[in-house]
Amino acid sequence: MSDQDQLPLPPKLRKSLGPSFILLGLALGSGELIMWPYLSSQYGLGLIWGGLLGITLQFFLNTEIMRYTLAWGESVFVGWRRWGKAIPLWFILSTTIPWILPGFSASTAAIVNYLVPSLSKTAVAVFSLLLTGLILSSGKTLYKTMEKVQRSLLLFGLPFILLITLYLARGVDWLNLLRGLIGQGEGWRWFPPGVAIGAFLGAFAYSGAGGNLNLAQSYYIKEKGFGMGVHYSGIKSLLQSKSEEKSLKGKLFAVTPTNLSRWRSWWRLVLSEHFLVFWGLGLVTILLLAVLSSATARGASATGIDFLFFEAMTIGTKTLPFIGNLFLIIASLMLFSTQLGVLESSSRITAENLLLIRHKVDEPVNAGQAFYLILWLQIVGGIILILLGFQEPRLLLTLGAILNAGAMLVAFPLILLLNRRHLPSEAKPQLLRQLVLLVATVIFAYFVYQTIIAAQWL
Repeated sequence: MSDQDQLPLPPKLRKSLGPSFILLGLALGSGELIMWPYLSSQYGLGLIWGGLLGITLQFFLNTEIMRYTLAWGESVFVGWRRWGKAIPLWFILSTTIPWILPGFSASTAAIVNYLVPSLSKTAVAVFSLLLTGLILSSGKTLYKTMEKVQRSLLLFGLPFILLITLYLARGVDWLNLLRGLIGQGEGWRWFPPGVAIGAFLGAFAYSGAGGNLNLAQSYYIKEKGFGMGVHYSGIKSLLQSKSEEKSLKGKLFAVTPTNLSRWRSWWRLVLSEHFLVFWGLGLVTILLLAVLSSATARGASATGIDFLFFEAMTIGTKTLPFIGNLFLIIASLMLFSTQLGVLESSSRITAENLLLIRHKVDEPVNAGQAFYLILWLQIVGGIILILLGFQEPRLLLTLGAILNAGAMLVAFPLILLLNRRHLPSEAKPQLLRQLVLLVATVIFAYFVYQTIIAAQWL
């Protein structure tokens, strides 16, 4: 038996932290910072049960994605390509259409313009997109660049949010949070009168990375060297990727007693890492920002993301003015880091699926070159949309989230089928996990249907 058939020994938990930081970073600037806080400012904390349910369902989706890549050392897209070319085409369309909308750059620009009115929103939005491209093109490896940026922001931003929330929130806010986690609002259950179902669906879908970006977890654990991904090397910088040609195809580990014992250890490890970082820190961030918004911007009559400015003004009034401005600076950094992650993940997904349509699974391809081509095409597309006037931040984010909810509706059953068909019986998902994926499909189908028939987005 060759080394290529063997699962490596898993590392200690503290050395495995990283992939989930990247995925969590994708969520910070959307559901956590804008969508759930906006709903909390308008309706109180009675809807926050949706954040708990949304991030929990994404936890199950993400770990099933990791299950496949741990066993095969390839992305889930390569697995689906074995069923034909229709699925790669779906992922190209369902990734490009929602994520080319420049919602995060528009949101970043709106905050920067609020802090420094002399700076044009259009110029800032265009600059942020170009800066994103330069950062992603210049790191030593793509994975290390993303891990470093997202981990640094979380370790700096989350303690600040925790401290100001603990200082400003009162007992009634925490009591309303506990009630909201079980669907109890202020005189209503589950949904308040008049809430736009599309706004709720957007927040629900972005309780985590959202849409097809969850599937990018395949790349992150592969390039971290998890499981059979140890045999794969990641995408290098733009200048180093020109001659990098290799097959996208992985290899299933040999089913031996030694490998099965290591498999169980790997599975426990990725569950622990993702539970602590993605689910744990992600849920804490959702709850803290929702409580902070409810305590500082409740009832604010605001359009777009103006509630965020009202929130910052209240924070500055109740503490010190520079604290309110610091909150907005951190918010803009969170949005920029999310934009960084969105462009990185969506470009990976689109580029790989284009390669899978054009080439056979085992044919050598230049994944790095394809990635950077798609990345800069997306940046140019985003700039064109901004120059055409598509700059209303919350509308763009909500529209993107609704489209991504539809993409997730497809992802849940697809990953279930993939793991049932292409994994050995010892590594397949248990019945309870299969049921969760099916229930998640039904839940997303219901909310997408209700959004379509209600035609209410904001």
